[in-house]
Amino acid sequence: MAWNRERALVVATGDDHRVTPAELFFDLVFVYAITQVTALMAAHPSPVGVVGGMVVLALLWWCWCCFAWLGNVVRADSGGVFAVLVTVMAVVLIVSLAVPDVFADAPGGLSAPLVFVVCYGVVRVLHLTSYWVSSPGDAMLRATLRRTALMSVLPPLVLLLIGSAYSGRVQLLLWIGAVAVDYGGIYVTGASGWRVNSPGHFAERHGLIVIIALGESIVAMGVGVSGFPLTFAVLGASAAGLLLAAGLWRLYFRQLGEPAEHRLGGLDGDDRTRFARDVYTFLHLPLVAGVVLCALGMKKVLQQVADTGHYGLAEPLHGVVAWSLPGGVGVFLLGAAAIVLRTTGRRPTALAVGGVCCLAAGPLVGLVPALPALVVLAVTTAVLVSLHGRRGASEVRAAAEAKPLADPDPA
Repeated sequence: MAWNRERALVVATGDDHRVTPAELFFDLVFVYAITQVTALMAAHPSPVGVVGGMVVLALLWWCWCCFAWLGNVVRADSGGVFAVLVTVMAVVLIVSLAVPDVFADAPGGLSAPLVFVVCYGVVRVLHLTSYWVSSPGDAMLRATLRRTALMSVLPPLVLLLIGSAYSGRVQLLLWIGAVAVDYGGIYVTGASGWRVNSPGHFAERHGLIVIIALGESIVAMGVGVSGFPLTFAVLGASAAGLLLAAGLWRLYFRQLGEPAEHRLGGLDGDDRTRFARDVYTFLHLPLVAGVVLCALGMKKVLQQVADTGHYGLAEPLHGVVAWSLPGGVGVFLLGAAAIVLRTTGRRPTALAVGGVCCLAAGPLVGLVPALPALVVLAVTTAVLVSLHGRRGASEVRAAAEAKPLADPDPA
């Protein structure tokens, strides 16, 4: 019986479904993909390069989200779905290999932008096809899938294909338009038809991708010091970078994740779908993007501290990299503030003010040595997280649990 279940083409999930090893395996390819985005921005440390990196990240995020939703309604380790996941992994691996040249294609070989776009289209088509096959009797979902294909897949794919024929800012503008149409199309198509069967599974999947992003920031620090001798300054910078990552981890897993999951579990129908779309699909992207931006700054700090032949310890960060260090934290904090507001309705003043200040701190970071700037940012983040936790953790949990307690299950 168990063997037949594993061999089944599609197996529906229940409300107690949890993350499967197949999904953890699927996430491995996105570890590399996120690393490639950081490398892309590090190779082109300019405002245009950073915006391009964020566009690529937004497209990769959409690929991941598609199958996070699918894995919530059908088991990812069932025979047919697992075969699709492995296929998507292969396609996303090809996408990741193309990322470094996606805006500056090197001569010779295949066109990296075109390969990226074609593979992205394949992922989106596989997602819609898998959903269609998994819902033979769900007329509402199939109608939503048709609208999604026509409004949120086909038009952006056309813009991406046109953009791949250009380079520079023309390509970037077309791809930004594609992302805007793609994300906006999900709002136009509405929440009807989509399902979130297991709130616990959905919350856990998104927590895991946050962990992946935080892990990539630690990898970026290691890459920054690769090939250089170990010094006390390197040890201090590494410790400060880890403290910063720990502060962001604490904010998410101790103060955001649980209330959001409680709130998701207390809703049903289209209300649950809309909440999942807003808080997880949309508002988790700033969290991941913030970590990736911050990783760019952390990587450069470690590189400057370690490369004593070219930099002194008094050397500050320069240009957009100086902004990315506090700016990434600012994006993360503002994303977290939006999640708190959407989850509880409470205004997270400390997170919002801290996020705005971090976004504006780039010029200051460019005036002070890189290592002290990283230390101050790590300490400031820890203080902000502690302040938010002391003032609001109990209120967030109470607000998140109020609806389920007031409206218990009749059964």
